[in-house]
Amino acid sequence: MNTQLKPLSLIYNEKSGFHATKKDEVYEQLMTIWTKHGYEIQVFDIASTANIKQLMTAVFQRHQKYTNQGVVVAAGGDGTLNAVASELLHQEIPMGILPLGTFNYVARVLNIPLDILQAAEVIATGQIRAVHVACINEYIYLNNASLGLYPLFIKKREIYNKKWGRFPLNAYTSGLDVLIRDRKELKLQVEVDGKLYPVKTPLIFFGNNQLQLQEMKLKIAKCAEIGLVAGVVIAKGDKLTLFKTLFQTIRGHLEKAADVYSFSAENVKVYSAKPKLTVALDGEIVEMRTPLKLHVEKNALNIMVPNVITSV
Repeated sequence: MNTQLKPLSLIYNEKSGFHATKKDEVYEQLMTIWTKHGYEIQVFDIASTANIKQLMTAVFQRHQKYTNQGVVVAAGGDGTLNAVASELLHQEIPMGILPLGTFNYVARVLNIPLDILQAAEVIATGQIRAVHVACINEYIYLNNASLGLYPLFIKKREIYNKKWGRFPLNAYTSGLDVLIRDRKELKLQVEVDGKLYPVKTPLIFFGNNQLQLQEMKLKIAKCAEIGLVAGVVIAKGDKLTLFKTLFQTIRGHLEKAADVYSFSAENVKVYSAKPKLTVALDGEIVEMRTPLKLHVEKNALNIMVPNVITSV
């Protein structure tokens, strides 16, 4: 091992996007790009260890043996990026992104190319940018966290994805399916910067990615950009209202839907009579103990992004 080289640890999930491409030549090209820039590469499969903490312990031990801190690359969709980012919080080692998801909001908001080889070049030659990371209890979310109907959308979407592949249309089709079959409301109390509000809702959505919020035409996109908890509540759960809300979401006009309210805060708490609530975090389903506590860790995650070109 040459400790003067830069360590690059590539983390992927064999069950998801990285090998779904089935293009060995792309993999070889990735290795060539990084080797050319002085990186010594080791590949880690998330499924090969009991949990992400155990895997990242091995990654950190590897990087400590080198003079250069190197980079940890997450290859995959939202779930893979979330898992890796959760362990790189407040670490100097930056995260590189190979975007292999359906929507790739994290890559897109940071202007990381969706072309895999171009993204690899950014990892090798780009610059480090610190980004805000939203937290809910002991978890993080890079894009969004939600409860109510949205976790049901995720479960239904995975069924559609397994049958027909990963396409954006499946997200909307699964949403329609859930509205027809699985409507339910949550009785909650939401504390926004110390002020308590009783809420009866089929869905609460918290966004951390300003691009995703902008595409939904939500004014709170700017709030997420500056590091506030940004939330949306649907106040009515009848079927007609929910169908109209889904239609406005598809059109990118969620804030124009009736009985939809957005808010932002430094701190948010969600109380429930239930000891646990089902939460969708960046596309993954998690059972969390109540109350749910949300805040944003500002500039907490270093990510490799394209160099900014300035004119003289």
